[in-house]
Amino acid sequence: MRVVAGLSGMTPLIRFGLFILFVVEFVVGLWNQVFPASFYDNFPTVDLTPPYSEHYARDFGGATLGIALLLLIALIKPRAAFVIPAAAAYTVFALPHFLFHLGHTHGATTSEVAALTFANAFVLLVGVGVIVLTVLRDRRSPATEPPS
Repeated sequence: MRVVAGLSGMTPLIRFGLFILFVVEFVVGLWNQVFPASFYDNFPTVDLTPPYSEHYARDFGGATLGIALLLLIALIKPRAAFVIPAAAAYTVFALPHFLFHLGHTHGATTSEVAALTFANAFVLLVGVGVIVLTVLRDRRSPATEPPS
């Protein structure tokens, strides 16, 4: 097999996508894990969800930090064996999260609905895009390893 022209230089774009996802997950996860009440009180639109629960906030923070760790490993070593599972783990979270917010907009202002929809759609598409770019980049013989 041959590499499709122009696709071999995709590693920087893949890394950029992974960087975006890592930063989002790390900040949200750390904030939830260390300061769960502050996250609930101060993160935009969280007050639109059910009542605060420290247990759920810390669980969410821990799970988010776990995904951030996978994204960091993939960012450092952007091989398909790391990138695809990390981006897939993120996407498995991001898709239902996006759909939840689409169906739970009561009490939100128009600008909050727009911001939630855009932000959640954006990171969902980044996760899917990283997977697609990695698959396209690596359409070559398994003996050739992409640059790290």
